[in-house]
Amino acid sequence: MKTKVFCVGFHKTGTKSLSVALRSLGYRVTGPNGVNDPDIENNVLSMAFQLAEKYDAFQDNPWPIIYKELDEQYPGSKFILMLRDPESWIKSQVKHFHRRETPMRKWIYGAGCPEGNEDVYIKRFKDHNKEVVNYFKNRPQDLLVMDLAEGDGWDKLCTFLGVDIPKIAFPHANKASARERKEMLRKAKNLFSRITRRFT
Repeated sequence: MKTKVFCVGFHKTGTKSLSVALRSLGYRVTGPNGVNDPDIENNVLSMAFQLAEKYDAFQDNPWPIIYKELDEQYPGSKFILMLRDPESWIKSQVKHFHRRETPMRKWIYGAGCPEGNEDVYIKRFKDHNKEVVNYFKNRPQDLLVMDLAEGDGWDKLCTFLGVDIPKIAFPHANKASARERKEMLRKAKNLFSRITRRFT
């Protein structure tokens, strides 16, 4: 059985890339989970512990919020904190989620959407990162801090996990430019479909 790996960095910090990387290393990965559960605050631990029996690695929400409970429940696990420049992070949040609200974000930030709540989100983001680093300050073997924008990749991750570095490039998934291309393609297909229907 693999040592459990919990990504405790907030979403939009490279969690999708980490997910792809961990899958490449043979981990069974889940997340995000419970995003639209209206009672996520009360259900989160039972959901998390059930999922933890089925998977090896966990990323995105709600995993960062319950890292202390996970550490207690699964001693010997590995934790990865993904970092990102706060200004870049909040721009990505607003661009991706706008004013769309979810129970998960309401629980985490106290406000369900990032747009119009930027200061609240940034404070929560910074506080969380500091709290995680402080919590593990005497256990460096249990916490890896990664920043993909700074070039962190296989060397750091594989050394931390004690596995061989694969002979493939470190993934950079879910980039904004890729999402934008997909959205443009979707809109073009819809437009073509509407035009075609008008002339048939």
